[in-house]
Amino acid sequence: MALFDNPFSAGNPTTLQGDGEVVIERDAHGVPHIRAEWDTDLYRGLGYCHAVDRGLQLWVVRALARGQGCQLLADTDEMLEVDRFFRRLGFNRGLTEEIEKVPPSHRRLLTAYIDGINQAVDDHGLPWELKPLPYTHEVWTREDTVLISRVIAYVNLAQSQGEMERLLVELVQAGVSRDLLEPLFPGAIDDLDPWLLKKVTLGERVVPDAVRWLGAVPSAVASNNWVIAGARTGSGKPMLANDPHLEVNRLPAVWYEAVLELGDRWCVGSTMPGLPGPLIGRTNDLAWGATYAFMDATDSWVEECQDGCYRRAEGGRKVWKPFRERRELIRRAKHDDVEVVYYENLHGVLDGDPNVPGHYLATRWASAESTGGASLAASLSMFHAREVQQGMKLLSHIETAWNWVLADTSGHIGYQMSGRMPLRNPGRGGLAPLPGWDPSNDWRGFVPPDRLPWSLDPDEGFLVTANNDLNRYGRSRPINLPMGPYRADRIADVLATSDDWTVDEVRRLQMDLHSRQAELFMAVLRPLLPDNAGGKELRDWDLRYDAESHGATRFEAFYRALLRAVFGARFGEEVMAWLLDECAIVADFYWSFDRALLDPDSGWYGPEGRAATWSKVAAGVCEAPAARWGAQRSFTMKHVLLGGKLPKIAGFDHGPVTLVGGRATVHQGQLYRSGGRETSFAPSYRMVTDMAEDVAHTALAGGPSDRRFSPLYRKGIADWVQGRLKTVTPRPAPSGDPAP
Repeated sequence: MALFDNPFSAGNPTTLQGDGEVVIERDAHGVPHIRAEWDTDLYRGLGYCHAVDRGLQLWVVRALARGQGCQLLADTDEMLEVDRFFRRLGFNRGLTEEIEKVPPSHRRLLTAYIDGINQAVDDHGLPWELKPLPYTHEVWTREDTVLISRVIAYVNLAQSQGEMERLLVELVQAGVSRDLLEPLFPGAIDDLDPWLLKKVTLGERVVPDAVRWLGAVPSAVASNNWVIAGARTGSGKPMLANDPHLEVNRLPAVWYEAVLELGDRWCVGSTMPGLPGPLIGRTNDLAWGATYAFMDATDSWVEECQDGCYRRAEGGRKVWKPFRERRELIRRAKHDDVEVVYYENLHGVLDGDPNVPGHYLATRWASAESTGGASLAASLSMFHAREVQQGMKLLSHIETAWNWVLADTSGHIGYQMSGRMPLRNPGRGGLAPLPGWDPSNDWRGFVPPDRLPWSLDPDEGFLVTANNDLNRYGRSRPINLPMGPYRADRIADVLATSDDWTVDEVRRLQMDLHSRQAELFMAVLRPLLPDNAGGKELRDWDLRYDAESHGATRFEAFYRALLRAVFGARFGEEVMAWLLDECAIVADFYWSFDRALLDPDSGWYGPEGRAATWSKVAAGVCEAPAARWGAQRSFTMKHVLLGGKLPKIAGFDHGPVTLVGGRATVHQGQLYRSGGRETSFAPSYRMVTDMAEDVAHTALAGGPSDRRFSPLYRKGIADWVQGRLKTVTPRPAPSGDPAP
C-alpha cells in the first residue's frame, strides 16, 4: 500500500464486483458509504474498506493476537512477553468449530467480508510500514475474525477483573484482615478462606510489565450510554446517546465509521477493523449502543499440585488427575525459538508448575473458549432488526459482557445485558478463589440470557448505563465489582430535569465535567480545610474538571494522597504506588476504595479516625500552589506502530492534546500507566441519534485512515476535542425491497 492511497474519495467512487456491483464513496467527512444490491456485497465492501483504511491495524493486531509478535513484528525480549501473554490465553483454539456454529446465511456474509479484506490487499498491497519488519503475509481468514472478537473482549475487560481477584490474594497474603477487606468488597467475599489463600504460590502477573505493545490492541473499559423515551424529547421520538471510553492516545482511532446502504435500507455505524458489521449504530428503524458490563465472568481456583497432577475429591476419595499439557512454539525472527508449556484443567490455565508440589491458582474466563459463532450471528442480524425487543433478543446472545441500550422509531426503548455469566453453586460469589478439589465449586454451565438484567420502556422515561451496578434489572447478579455510580447518577439526575431533550442538549451532557465523586468527598472535606489560600481555592471549587480549574488539580492531589495515607499504610507504600501509577486497578475500581474512604467508621482509619486523617492530608496538599487542571492533562496520540520512535516533525504522532474531565465525570478523562505504557480512558467515539430523523451525529478520536500522509489521518480530531458533532446521513437510494 502506497504512502498515500485515497480510493473511493468523494466524487471518485470505487466499484467492486461481487454477487453484484458494490459502490464505495466517501462523504465530506471521509466516512465511506457502501452501496450494494446484495447483503453479501455490503460486507464485502466493509472488509475492503477496513483493509484499505486500517490495514496496518488489522495485520498488527492479528500478529499480536496469534502470539506471533517476535516472528512478524519485533524480536525483542519485550515482545516475547507479549507473545507469552497471548499464547497463555489460548484464544486461537476451536476457531473453526465456531465458524460452523454460524448459520449458513450469515456465514456467507462473513465469507464476503473476508474476501473484501483480501481483495483490498491484492488491489493496493500491504502497508509500507510493514516492509522494514520481518513480516510475512498470510491472507485473512474467518478464524482470524473469531480470534479478534475474543481478544478485543478480553483485553482490559475480563483482564481487569482477573487483576482485581489476584489483588485480593495478595492483600490476604500481606496480612490484611477480613474486617478491612469487607468494606472494599462488600458482600462479595463471604466465601473467602484466608488460610487457604496464604498457601498459594503466585507466579507471573496476569499482565506482564513489558506489554507496551498491547497499545496496538483495542482495549475497552468504561463507557456511557443512555436512551430517552419520546415523552421526554422535543421531537416526540426516542433518542440514544453512546460514548465508549477507550484509549484515545493512539492513531488510528479504535473505531471505524461506515454507512451501509442496501436498497432503501441503511445503517450508520461504528465498526472495529477485523469484525463485520457495526458494533454501535442505527438503521432506518433501530439504534443501539454499548458499554462494558463489568460482569464477573473470570474465576480462579486454588489447585493443590504434585507430580504434574492436581487433587480432586471423587466418591469421598482423594484422587490425583494429570494436567493437560499445551505446548506452544514461539518463533523468533532473530533469536532461537522458545517453547512454552501451559498446564490446564477444567478450571483453566495454571499459574505455576504442577511438578513442583504446592498450591497454585488456575484461572478461567467464560468467553475464552467455544465462543464467537453466536456473537457473530447476532451482530450480523442487527442490520435487519426493526424493533427494540427483537434487538434485545439478538444482543442477549452476544457471548461477552456488554450493556446495550436500544431505541426504535415505534417509540420503544430498552436495555439488555449480554455475556456468558458462569452458573456457580449457591453461596459462591465468584471473587475469592475457592478450593479446586471440591467439585461443588465447579461451574455448572452458564446463566440463560433471559436471567441477565434487562428493562423495557421504564416509567422514568430513560435508561442509563455507565459501568455501574445494574443487578437490579435481572434475576441474577452478574456484577460484583462495578465502577462507581457517579457518572450514571449524574446522567440520570440531569435527564430527569427535562421533557424536551434535543440532540444539542444531549451532546452537551456528553461533555459534562461535574463530578459527583468530588461532590460527596467535598461535603465531608470542606469543614476540615485549612484557613489558607490553598484551602480557600479548594473550598470554593465548583466541582468541575475543566482545563482552567485549579480546584480540580488540588482535589486530585488530596484524593491521591488520601489513598496513599489510608491504604498505603496497610498495603505498603510500594504496592500502593504501583496500584496508582502502573496498573488500571484504581482507575477501574475506585468505587471499592471510595466506599471505605467515605465511611466515617471505617476500620481503615485506625484510632486516628476519618476527620483527623482527612485534615492532615488536606493540610499537606493545600500548602503548595496548584497548576491548572489542563496543564497536567496533555497526551500525545501515538501511531500504532511507530509512535514515539520518530521525530515529531515526521507527523505520525499528534499532540499535545488536552484531556478535560476526571474519573467520575460524564466526560471521563483519565491518564495513567498500565503494563509499562501510557494509556487513557476517554470518549473515543460519540454518537447521538434522534429516531425522528434519518441521521446520526458523531465524533471520532482520529481520522478514517491509518495512512499518515492522507488528509484523512487526523480528520475530525479538532471537532472531537471541542465536543462538536458531525452529521452522517445515508444517501438516497432507489426505492424497492431489500435484496435477500
